[in-house]
This record gives sequence, C-alpha cells and structure tokens, in this order.
Amino acid sequence: MISAALPDLDVLDVKALKALVIAKHRELLEQRKSNAQEIEHLKLVIEKYRRMIFGRKSEKLSGELEQLEFRLEELETAQAAEEAAQVATQPSSAQTDSKRRSRPARKPLAEALPREVVTHLPPHNCCPDCGGALRQFGEDVSEQLERIPATFKVIRHVRPKFACASCESVVEAPAPARPIDRGLPGPGLLAHVLVSKYADHLPLYRQSQIYAREGVDLDRSTLAGWVGAASELLTPLVDEISKYVLAAAKIHADDTPVPVLAPGNGKTKTGRLWTYVRDDRPAGFSTAPAVWFAYSQDRKGEHPRRHLKDFKGALQADAYSGFHHLYGDGAIYEVACWAHTRRKFHDIHVAHASPTTTEALARIGALYGIEEQIRGKQPRFAVRFVRPVPGRCSTSCVGGWRRCFARSQPRARLPARSAMHSHTGAR
Repeated sequence: MISAALPDLDVLDVKALKALVIAKHRELLEQRKSNAQEIEHLKLVIEKYRRMIFGRKSEKLSGELEQLEFRLEELETAQAAEEAAQVATQPSSAQTDSKRRSRPARKPLAEALPREVVTHLPPHNCCPDCGGALRQFGEDVSEQLERIPATFKVIRHVRPKFACASCESVVEAPAPARPIDRGLPGPGLLAHVLVSKYADHLPLYRQSQIYAREGVDLDRSTLAGWVGAASELLTPLVDEISKYVLAAAKIHADDTPVPVLAPGNGKTKTGRLWTYVRDDRPAGFSTAPAVWFAYSQDRKGEHPRRHLKDFKGALQADAYSGFHHLYGDGAIYEVACWAHTRRKFHDIHVAHASPTTTEALARIGALYGIEEQIRGKQPRFAVRFVRPVPGRCSTSCVGGWRRCFARSQPRARLPARSAMHSHTGAR
C-alpha cells in the first residue's frame, strides 16, 4: 500500500525531495503491478469457479463467485480511473501512445445496430493557410456507442360514436383487446416489468423507484397485480411448451438453485428451477428446440416425478438421486452424462496426474471425437461411426477399461450414477 503520511516538504532540500518523489513513484508502480496481478488472479479464479458451478456446493460457489466479480469490478474501475488521470496530465502525443499501449482489444459494434451519421466539416470553406479552394480526397470515420433512454408514452384509444340518421342506432368500433382486462399496461410495458423482475432480478419496489424518477407513479402493489395477471395470461403458453418438450423421444433435465425472498426474517431461501430441454438438432433433425421451466420450493424428488409422469423415452441428467426412481419401470431410460464423469477425472488429473487419469481422459476424448464427426447427422447416417472398428474407441471399451481399473484399484470410486455406471452415456 502507498503510505499516506508525507514528511514536512518545507524542510527538505532538493536532493531529499528527488529521493522522496522517486520512492513514491516506486511505491505507485508496485501498487499498480500488484493490482494488475490481482486482476489476472481474480479472472483465473472466476473462470475456475464458473466451471465448478455444479453439484451440491453450487449455491456456496455462486455466492463466492459473485463476491469475486465485485472485487474484480472495483479493481478494474480503480485502474481505469488512474489511467484516465495519468492521461489527463500528459501531452497529447504521449496520450496517444499511452492509449494505444493500454487499450484492450475492442469488439466491433454489431452491424444490426442503427447508425446515425454526423458529418463534421471544417470551419472554413477554403484553405486557412493560403485561401485556396478545398477538394475532398478521403475521410476519417470513427464510431461512438450511445444509448437512447427508454421512455413512457400514453396511447389514447379514441372510439368515435356515430348515430344512424334513419333509425338513430349508435355505431361504435369495439374496444381494443388488452393484455389485462381493463388494465393500464400495454404489452410492451408488461413485458418489460416481467423481464426486469425475472431475467434482470430487479424487484418490483426498485422498479417502482426507477419509474418514479421518470415521472410515472406505479406502486409496487400495482406492479405485483400486473405480474400475477400476466402469470395467468401466460399459463396456456407454458402448458403448450410443456407438452411439446415432453413429446420428444429424448430430453435433457437439470435443476438450478434460485434465491427466493423469505418475508419476515430478512433473509432468502433456496428454491429450485427445473429445466427440461428438447433439442434434436445434434441428431440432424429440424424440429425447433424448446425449454420448459418449472419452479418448486425445494429439491425433493417428487417434483421431477410429477413433471415427467407422462414422459416416455431417454432422459439425460446428472447423478442427482431424485432422478433415479424414474428409471424403474422402463418407461424412462437413463442417458448419463459423460461431462460429469470426465470432470471427476480432470480434477484428479490436475491435482495428481497419473497414467490412469491420462488414459481415462484420452478414452473419453476419443468418444468426444466420434461425437464431433456425427453431430448434426441423423442416426441412419451416424450409425457407422459408433460400430467398433480397429483404432476407434467406443462406450463398451471405456466401460471394460473402467471395470479393469476398478478391480485393480479397489479404493477408486466413481460417482454413484456416472456415465460409466450407465448403459448409455451422452455429453
């Protein structure tokens, strides 16, 4: 850390002042180097945590990852402020060199974004040096990203009334349909409230405060009424998505923790969001992919049992015990996850590399290579790749190696329901 206290500068001679400046400069450079090293370290740790967000400790890891993200954000903000202050005190030529050295690679702006062209002409229409006529021979183009703030508007629905001159009947256009019967919000505003709450995790009381800054008074209870009405409005759509997903011959299933407010104690409890995915594109089919989400207050196995009571086919899932009872009657058969199995070997290999872990990763990698070749092909075209052929790995050879490995090393343990314990494995 840079020391905050300074000696009395009035009593120091020139030599001592120079030494003090050099020492402080050295401290500043060391601090910047330390910050840069911490930033790189945090990036590596965050990337590692992102790969580890699986299993029973995922809730704890998610919290730690969030704190690391906050710390990284603070360090990068402080670093940018220091660089901006340094650039402001440098001459323009040095500023250009400094910006060129420190600026990271910038991603190009999306071509789909609308462009507004602003042309900047010189203040004179003739040469400022000799007065000669000017002719254009090129141009410099740079882009600046801007945001147009969201705004509210009121749509007034006017329905003129007409009276018949003969029978005095009143003629009027029917009232336009609204998402909520006799409700105030239009579909765009209602969608924005829902996305802000569920996708951006912005509570309704905070949304109410944001809207108040824009001059629109929307009470939290009013927004809550809209959300409840929208839930009922969208129920038929959710039901149709559920039917479509469960009509597939193969689905993926997983669950993720969701922090839910627990009114009264000022804390949060952990709910569960169950995810069921239909995606047949890797098998060469053109049917549209879809995801069905189902919420529950806990992680009991009764929830997937209820969700999948009418499903028949292949279920690809992790080793969570709540899925195991689904495979008993034969209507649903297990397609275990190779990625979860590989992760166990990879973690051991990183900590203590051995010929065993090396061979395990190589054999699973060979299966991944076959998968790369058959991805996007329908089964009748892909079947030749999974037949045992010389020099090519298969699930049976990996399973046989695993059994030999387990007999030779009885202390080795794989996950209770890994891909190597299942007849079928998928990534």
